[in-house]
Amino acid sequence: MSKAIISLGSNLGDRLKNLANACDLIGQNSGTILKRSSIYETESWGYECLHDFLNQVIIIESQYSPGELLNKVLAIEKKLGRVRSEAGDGSRIIDIDLLFYEQLVINSKDLYIPHPRLHLRKFTLIPLTEIAGDFIHPVLNVSLSILCDRCGDDKKVNFFMDNSIPEIPVSNEI
Repeated sequence: MSKAIISLGSNLGDRLKNLANACDLIGQNSGTILKRSSIYETESWGYECLHDFLNQVIIIESQYSPGELLNKVLAIEKKLGRVRSEAGDGSRIIDIDLLFYEQLVINSKDLYIPHPRLHLRKFTLIPLTEIAGDFIHPVLNVSLSILCDRCGDDKKVNFFMDNSIPEIPVSNEI
């Protein structure tokens, strides 16, 4: 079993329900959820849209390879009604990104681990720091807490609600 860190975001429809549904489906089809960050309300990043996002980060333990896990979360997005645009930006019912998979570094046509822009985005770094602040980014060789402190992103990220699950002892690696 391997540990992976996944981000969730939604800015259309019942945003809380969308995050909860994504977590439920990930737990049923992709792995066991070990940790869940609080939920944060955030301005859109990289484009303008009418509705703010709700964002959350989870740590799972999974039996699937990185590629298999990516396919599983993409299938969950589709099941929940996500329609991908060619531009990749815009409002969405659900957005699920595989941020880390253990300490692996993968740069392939369809899969980039760690996520190549997570260090630029406070909407990802703040919930990441909450549940895995000591985790060392395998490419940048610095903790997520330090990345968050150094991040120049000026978009608003506000605490929305505590939706964490009780602490389960996990190794310091993820």
